Amino acid sequence: MTKNIMIVGVGGQGSLLASKLLGHLLLEEGYDVKVSEVHGMSQRGGSVVTYVRFGEKVYSPIIDKGEADVIVSFERLEAARYAEYLKPGGRIVVNTQQIDPMPVITGAQSYPENLIEKLEGLGFQVDAMDCLSLAEEAGSSKAVNIVLMGRLSRYFDIPMERWQQAIEACVPARFIELNQKAFLLGRG
Repeated sequence: MTKNIMIVGVGGQGSLLASKLLGHLLLEEGYDVKVSEVHGMSQRGGSVVTYVRFGEKVYSPIIDKGEADVIVSFERLEAARYAEYLKPGGRIVVNTQQIDPMPVITGAQSYPENLIEKLEGLGFQVDAMDCLSLAEEAGSSKAVNIVLMGRLSRYFDIPMERWQQAIEACVPARFIELNQKAFLLGRG
């Protein structure tokens, strides 16, 4: 049975490191893994999407609408933007941070209200938390991605030390301690 995870965010938030870490972990656990990165206008704060598919045998890296088991979102609006990709009753792990897209910055539109409640109203299991505060507590606002991976780890039957080994394998040595702290704070 193939499992589908989408990692969605805004350019520069570290979603590619998150997908690399998750892909590495799943490969080490013996799964066939396909990771596909879709870059939007990432350099300009645009949407970035990564698909991570794993199972006994995975033939395609692409996740279609209605197929995602989990969406990991670095920002509330990105969670709402990609919600149609979730299976009925699927899970969203979301950072409650608000990052205004260009139409909001320019005043052409306003940021949608009550996004978490709206997602819950659609029947999704929403795990929302302030990952930015936890990342700052760990030592860097840039560790939001690892805080989210820590939260995601709660929904996997993979021992903590395997996640820690994946961090050691994927993160530069000088940032390992900070990232392991961020991971544990996210795991809660």
